[in-house]
Formats: sequence, structure tokens, C-alpha cells
Amino acid sequence: MSDIKVLLNESDIPTHWYNVVADMPKPPLPPLAPDGNPVTPEQMLAIFPGPLLEQEMSGERWIPIPEEVRQIYKQWRPTPMFRARRLEQMLGTPAKIYYKYEGVSPAGSHKVNTSVPQAFFNKMVGITRLTTETGAGQWGSSIAFAGQMFGIEVRVYMVKVSYNQKPFRRSMMQTWGAEVFASPTDMTNAGRTALAADANNPGSLGLAISEAVEEAASRKDTNYSLGSVLNHVCLHQTVIGLEAKKQFEKVGDYPDMVFACCGGGSNFAGTAFPFLADKAAGKKVRLVAAEPSSCPSLTKGVYAYDFGDVSGYTPLMKMYTLGHDFMPPSIHAGGLRYHGDSPLVCQLYNEGLIEAVAVPQIATFEAGVQFARAEGIIPAPESCHAIRACIDEALRCKQSGEKKTLFFNLSGHGHFDMASYDKYFAGELVDYDYPEAAVKEALKRLPKIAA
Repeated sequence: MSDIKVLLNESDIPTHWYNVVADMPKPPLPPLAPDGNPVTPEQMLAIFPGPLLEQEMSGERWIPIPEEVRQIYKQWRPTPMFRARRLEQMLGTPAKIYYKYEGVSPAGSHKVNTSVPQAFFNKMVGITRLTTETGAGQWGSSIAFAGQMFGIEVRVYMVKVSYNQKPFRRSMMQTWGAEVFASPTDMTNAGRTALAADANNPGSLGLAISEAVEEAASRKDTNYSLGSVLNHVCLHQTVIGLEAKKQFEKVGDYPDMVFACCGGGSNFAGTAFPFLADKAAGKKVRLVAAEPSSCPSLTKGVYAYDFGDVSGYTPLMKMYTLGHDFMPPSIHAGGLRYHGDSPLVCQLYNEGLIEAVAVPQIATFEAGVQFARAEGIIPAPESCHAIRACIDEALRCKQSGEKKTLFFNLSGHGHFDMASYDKYFAGELVDYDYPEAAVKEALKRLPKIAA
């Protein structure tokens, strides 16, 4: 492992989540109903508990973390931060590289930072069942764990391509008591419609969301739980960046650039948003979201109101989108196969306050293997996108001689993703070109919003 490991004490676990809305130059654009009017809290209460909706719509800078949540956080938080000296030496870069390791959580990723509070607030209002979607399985594992902690039943619609690629993620969810189904299923109208159009449909996060929302809306004892995109999910993840700032203070350093992978946006938001507060106060720090070049919503999407799911069950959100019914290629970073992004992340990107890069699949696995051989931790394919972007910057520093401080979030381990690494070593992975024709077709079907 690296020879600098920056640890905090239990007392350093944040007592509040940071809400970036308080420091945004412009207020967030509201979610809309198809008639063009803002969605009301009453409409959202059909699938979300009141306390989470309050967080979703809050403009307060600091939101208290319930002590019951902090007690469970203590199982793995604060997470360690490392100085990656061996990686620096391998690259021959003058840059300093730090990373925060979220893979120490019970589910092996950052997703439990939001699954625990979501389960807690649902339990608080008397909900006994949760439905959700999952791509690569990190979110499904995390909400299964949280459901077990609070005695809530969990049903997971797992994107079919990942369901087949990652069987042990499915086993992990079942170990914590969750039911897991390959999406699209024949259990919902959304699933049946998709299968009727294509019996071999590989699934997508947008389609799995449709199935989970449809079921939640049909039962009073059931709510829907989302692992990314929405404001309250981004809020919960800010424990990552808040702890990282304390760790940088401890070693007397500060990053010039912050990197995190970006699919729905909560990982990037949780890592970068606390540093955005510093940027708003005048500090110079660049915040970079790393996404797959085969699903490049920020870098090649259209900034428009669109549904968060395939079937149009969710409200319309202003985001960079590839079209809600765009079916991304079956890449092995399943958690990043989403047509849009967090509205907060998208608005900040549109306003030029954050940056984004798109990286190809093979290059991300090359970076992951390079990192593992230097630092000893095998990263999740999603995390490899942030590693790739960080390594590329470190190599630019090598060419220019700049002595930057670089920081990335290692959002999860890859222990359940070794089949993907097997395919990489066998030379069976391919780089998917940006499917421009498919995106153009999907964008034709963007919803028309009434004036």
C-alpha cells in the first residue's frame, strides 16, 4: 500500500451533509410535470418519504445527519485517504496523487452513504418495502444492506446485462435479504413493453428505474429508492468530500484538481461539491467528472428537460441527456450506463463551474490495472474512469514539469468485477464508438413541454 495513509477519528465523521444549492450562482431549475408546471411535493409523496423530499427541495447549506445514521456510518467511516506514491513513481510524474477509498464499506462502494439515510427516513414514516434499480450492482447491494439494517424489504430491478455479467453482486443482495430480478422483466408494464419490442433487450438504468417506480407507485406500503441523480442523493454523498477536506488539512495540502467518475452524478457530486464551496470562496480548484465515451451525456448530450426513465414515469428534469429511451452499449462499467445526469451536476457544468471528460473502455481498464499493480487495490470498472482521467493529468504534468496536487475518489473495489478484468486480459473488450445516430434518434423523442 501507499506509504502515507491519512486517517480520521470517529468524531470526524460529518455531523451535517453539505447542500451545494446554497452556494450555486443560480437557483436549481425545478422538476416539471408533462404540462410544464413544477412538480408539487404532493405528487412526489407517492414514491418518496416527506423527510427526503424536504432535503430534495432544501436551500439550506447544512442538513443535520441523524445520529442513527451516523452510528451505522461508524462501521466504515471515516474512510481512509492515501498518497499514491508508488503510482507517482510508476508514472514518473512530479504531481502528487491522493485518493480516498470508499471500498471499505460493507457493500464495497460509496453507495451506502445514501442507502442508509434513505432506508432510515423511509422507516421513520412507516414504509416497509422499497423498490429500486441497479446497474453494476453497487447500489442494489447498498440498499439491500441498508434495508436489512432497518428491517425493510427490498426488491431490486438489476439491468439484465449486469445481472448476467456480475452474478456475485446478485448473491450479495440476496445475502442481505433482497429480491433481485433481471430488468426488463415481465412483471411490469414497462418491462413487458420493452420485451415486446426486443426480446433480447439488454436493459438500461432508465428502463430499470421505470420498473421500480411503476411498482412503488402501485403499493401504499412501498416507496422508491434511487441511488444517484436526485439532489438528496448527492447531498448524502458529500460526506466523502467533507472528510477529504479534513484529511488534506491534516497533511497540509490541497488539491489543484479533483476527479470522480460520473454516471448519474452522485459519486462526483459527493466528492466535488464540498470543494466547490471553496471555489465559490475564491480557491482555485478544478473539478472534473469522468464519464464513458460510449455514454457521454455531459460531453455530448443536449441540455434539455427530459425524463429520468425510459417510460416517462419520473418528472422532467433539466439535464444533459442522450434521450431517455437511448439504449447505451453494454459496457462493463454498468453503473455509468445512464442517459442523463444529476440536474445539479448538469447545471454547474452548463455554467462552467465544473469540467467533464469522456474516456474509452479499454483505456479505463489499462488505468485500473496500472493502479492495482502500484497501489494494491483492484478498483471497480466505474472507478477506473476517474483513475484514467487522473493518470492522464499526471502524465501531462510529467511533460510540462508542473507540480500539481491531484485527488480522485476510488469509489469502490472491483472484487465482484473480475469477469470484466478477465475479458480485458483476454483481449475481448472493445471500445464502443459514441453511437451518434442512435442518440440523434433518441433525441427526436425528447418530451415537448407545454408553455
